[in-house]
Amino acid sequence: MAHTVFIDGEAGTTGLQIRQRLEGRRDLEVVSIDPARRKDAAARAELLNSVDAVVLCLPDEAAKEAVSLISSNAVKVVDASTAYRTAPGWTYGFAEMDKAQRGAIAESTRVSNPGCYPTGFIGLVRPLTAAGLLPRDWPVTVNAISGYSGGGKGLIAEFEGDEPATDAFRTYGLTLQHKHLGEMQVYGGLEHPPLFAPAVGRYAQGMIVEVPLQLWSLPGQPNPEDLRSALAAAYEGETFVEVASAEECASLQKARAGAAGHVAELDPEALNGSNRMRLFVFGNAERKQARLVALLDNLGKGASGAAVQNLNIMLGLPEGSGL
Repeated sequence: MAHTVFIDGEAGTTGLQIRQRLEGRRDLEVVSIDPARRKDAAARAELLNSVDAVVLCLPDEAAKEAVSLISSNAVKVVDASTAYRTAPGWTYGFAEMDKAQRGAIAESTRVSNPGCYPTGFIGLVRPLTAAGLLPRDWPVTVNAISGYSGGGKGLIAEFEGDEPATDAFRTYGLTLQHKHLGEMQVYGGLEHPPLFAPAVGRYAQGMIVEVPLQLWSLPGQPNPEDLRSALAAAYEGETFVEVASAEECASLQKARAGAAGHVAELDPEALNGSNRMRLFVFGNAERKQARLVALLDNLGKGASGAAVQNLNIMLGLPEGSGL
């Protein structure tokens, strides 16, 4: 018998992609509320409590309202908002984060889907803090660029409307109070929030997250391969998180070691439509510096793909179904 799933907020960017990933599956039945009763709290509460699982694709306050309407302890909830990412009683939905996380998700009825930027950041940083290569009190900096779809319908309309925005690169988060900082700190294993410099590019989806490190200043002065090996060990055997080999990283560096020195292969759109994330370590052993890079789809592993992965785990279904 198929599990029933209600996507609350299925008309939004993330909701639409989740529904597309679930279409055609025989082990799941996606149910919807009558559009005429969408604002009827009693009707929503009835549906929220009658299904096996709910995926919330709503703004924070609306997500909290939806959760308050769920009285059944049997209903499994995946929340894609930022409302519960560090909240007690909620499990963080990054299955590859450590060896115990997948089991914690499977046993939970309340899972908070990670943010897109934090997925890349935590993917790079947590194995290093866990291994003691990066001190937990270190002043970490993270630079990142995302496609404009990460800004939701408003930003999409701004770039795709009748008079689309023409700026190729837009930095933001200048108040240094980005909503993702809490989960970055907590699940990155840090004592302080990182200095986060996010930006939006003039393309729809896909992202690159980068953490630069001055290795000479770190205790023990690890070399770039120490960092890459720690990442490779952390994600050994994983399907959706891959760590580029030392040979691949070196090849990319040498191939673009000309005047520009850029790495064209690191296209932020390269993993679009997938639930994959690729991690790279580029280093200069002589200068004792490294640049850690995560490549992912902000709407895939950074949103809808992760939500489907978490849903599969919570319902005891093959983790890669629909992905």
